[in-house]
Amino acid sequence: MNYKDILIKKLSNYKKKDIIITNHAEKQAIFRNIDLDEVKENIINPTRLSFVIKQKAEKETEEKYDCYCGYSKTQCHRYVLVINAKCIVCTVIKINRRWQHIIEKNAKV
Repeated sequence: MNYKDILIKKLSNYKKKDIIITNHAEKQAIFRNIDLDEVKENIINPTRLSFVIKQKAEKETEEKYDCYCGYSKTQCHRYVLVINAKCIVCTVIKINRRWQHIIEKNAKV
């Protein structure tokens, strides 16, 4: 199931100052040459958001989402977000391969 619309509604409540990027996500962004301001902009303004999968969160007060922001058929950013009072970016991944078929396969319910 695609939780895209649900997540977009939740993200509309956050500003850039409410987004926390973990040390792991920051290291991965630097290693993968991803601009952290671009990550924050994709969260605040989710026009590139293509698909969202809800994951099991560790705490009951949190919600965890696996997000895919598409740039083309061959390039995509994948973020794992934890939503509570703040928006926590747990990891950032750049995918440089055909990713749409994976998403479409998971979207079929």
